[in-house]
Amino acid sequence: APCVPQPLWKSQNALFGMGNPLLDICAVVDKDFLDKYGLKPNDQILAEDKHKEMFEEMVKKFKVEYHAGGATQNSVKVAQWMIQKPHKVATFFGCIGKDRFGEILKEKAEESYVDAHYYEQSEEPTGTCAACITGDNRSLVANLAAANCYKKDKHLDLEENWKLVEKAKVYYIAGFFLTVSLESILKVAKHASDNNKIFSLNLSAPFICQAFKESLMKVMPYVDILFGNETEAATFAREQGFETKDIEEIAKKAQNLPKVNKKRQRIAVFTQGKEGTVMTKGDKVETFPVIQTDQSDIVDTNGAGDAFVGGFLSELVQDKSLEQCIRAGHYAANVIIRQAGCTFPEKPDFH
Repeated sequence: APCVPQPLWKSQNALFGMGNPLLDICAVVDKDFLDKYGLKPNDQILAEDKHKEMFEEMVKKFKVEYHAGGATQNSVKVAQWMIQKPHKVATFFGCIGKDRFGEILKEKAEESYVDAHYYEQSEEPTGTCAACITGDNRSLVANLAAANCYKKDKHLDLEENWKLVEKAKVYYIAGFFLTVSLESILKVAKHASDNNKIFSLNLSAPFICQAFKESLMKVMPYVDILFGNETEAATFAREQGFETKDIEEIAKKAQNLPKVNKKRQRIAVFTQGKEGTVMTKGDKVETFPVIQTDQSDIVDTNGAGDAFVGGFLSELVQDKSLEQCIRAGHYAANVIIRQAGCTFPEKPDFH
């Protein structure tokens, strides 16, 4: 029989992600611990000096688990898990240190069949993220360290790496990477836009919408799909002077911000935890209900947002309908919240 080629969309390296590879240090903590370090129950921040001791105290005081993490890396891993075969549909770029934690991240990427190409350097250790879990909230404190050292000219611009960028059809970068390398994001975003490919970005955190607003708005004209949750959407709307608190209105206004590639209308997708997910469709906004889960089945919500995006991207890269993308996103998030950290069973059961 003649060899049947893989459909273009499900080929190796069709999905490209770039971000901060972090090793998650997860533990169930108490309110006193959050208060001691001035943390909100449901937030994500960058570590400051006052958090230096926190990482050690967590390891000493609570039962910790280590998971390969970082928002973008989580999402591409989930996408690869949903797709299963072929392996290496997802590519990932980011910076790690030459150390034990870096080795763990490399092993985990290999186990999940993601084609990870790390920029390895020895100035800074591999980045970590403390995931402080209380009930179904999670407070994330990221110590970027090596992740902050990603360099466009030392990695992205190299011919063999850029070739992998060119192979992709869909691009995804979490807003967190805006704090690291705006020029790397813009190079990838412009490539996608110039070649009518799909570039997606996540608002990622309220502080990104505030403190990194200028960088965010430099990338926005290239964004085909904008992801975020209800808190991020509200902060974004306030910062942009949208003068509305209605999430559907915010989605419409985000959709209508200036855009370079006129061949694709921007899509805004905002999750709201157990409430429905809001998505713009043409000139309408629709809300899609999530899968109902018994509170007692929820292990922790760390990674749920990343998993949603991963599920969404897994169908998008196979050229499926947006409704199907949302369904896959909801399925993946639902699997993740029943597991510790951003981990998943061997195979998905999604049709």
